Amino acid sequence: MSEAAVLQNDPGSTGRFGQFGGCYIPETLVPACQELESAFRAAWSDPAFRDELDGLLSSYAGRPSPLTHCQRLSEDIGAEIYLKREDLNHTGSHKINNVLGQALLARRMGKTRLVAETGAGQHGVATATAAALFGLECEVYMGEVDMERQALNVFRMRLLGAVVRPATTGSRTLKDAVNEALRDWVATVETTHYCLGSVMGPHPYPWMVREFHRVIGSEARQQCLDLFGALPDLVVACVGGGSNAAGIFSGFATDPQVDLVGVEPEGAATVVRRVPGVLHGSMSYLLQDEHGQVLEAESISAGLDYPGVGPEHAHLASIGRAKYFSVNDQEVADAFALLSRTEGIVPALEPAHALAWVSKQRHDLAGRKVLINLSGRGDKDADQMMKYFAQ
Repeated sequence: MSEAAVLQNDPGSTGRFGQFGGCYIPETLVPACQELESAFRAAWSDPAFRDELDGLLSSYAGRPSPLTHCQRLSEDIGAEIYLKREDLNHTGSHKINNVLGQALLARRMGKTRLVAETGAGQHGVATATAAALFGLECEVYMGEVDMERQALNVFRMRLLGAVVRPATTGSRTLKDAVNEALRDWVATVETTHYCLGSVMGPHPYPWMVREFHRVIGSEARQQCLDLFGALPDLVVACVGGGSNAAGIFSGFATDPQVDLVGVEPEGAATVVRRVPGVLHGSMSYLLQDEHGQVLEAESISAGLDYPGVGPEHAHLASIGRAKYFSVNDQEVADAFALLSRTEGIVPALEPAHALAWVSKQRHDLAGRKVLINLSGRGDKDADQMMKYFAQ
């Protein structure tokens, strides 16, 4: 079987994507991960579970999200630009796809409480939303720095009934929020499901979260065929942990004529640097020094401020199926403004990274059909960017 034929399929009980992935966790969490894998396999093969999730994605989250052709932006860049509009989902991002799936699974497993980490707050808001919908307790860990720059989402989570706890150690950003959420899960595993927000962590999370986001790629593929009768030449998505990118890449991974590009922040360019290591339960590429110490990530975007990447992205990069590049904060700010002014669509800072790379590469993209995953809307970033542009 060819390499392409097995891309983005079931990684098996080892949770390996090539040399990456796995399950590097304390012994106390091994039974919990095994229970979760077993429960997910059973649920994902159960038509009743799939039907209930599909129904929620339609009637509650608002799927399918549309595909938008950006006429004025296309003229500016010189390529045909299409946006997969995950910003129009309920709660404002792609995060709701995964969270509704995990909340349904938690209920099926008899768990009464959700714990989550969040960076920009979108995953935390989605988790708090699902907890309110299903009557579950919810506790969200968020870096102290991120709580300051994403105060609106902190309020939204608390309004939805979640307890939001600051991570006050280390860089006080997403990495540290993951650490706190894992500690909580270890102590409360009998009643708690850890609703991890990206395609990272120990098996089965990278695979499970990608499967819950596969709907993005499946929809986008069919929408491209319906709209312009062909597949796009290029699919571009931002990458922190990488869930939105994994979701949209899944629709095109086995089509070699479609180029896949992930865009990282310059200050958190883990795939670009390609240094392997273990963090938060899996083997992947990390930001680390020569002694193996994890370095602090930096990004204008709280949602991409993470020193690692999902193991499947590391695998896609290592075999050359996807390419990964980085952009700096100023390029992201310029793209944030560009889409707003040309199309009347204010993007979140996370997908503004993908837009920034496309704008930067415009001379090499002339005439090509480019699909960008607009993974979230920019309401949450308005205050931060107002201050940024005022400097």
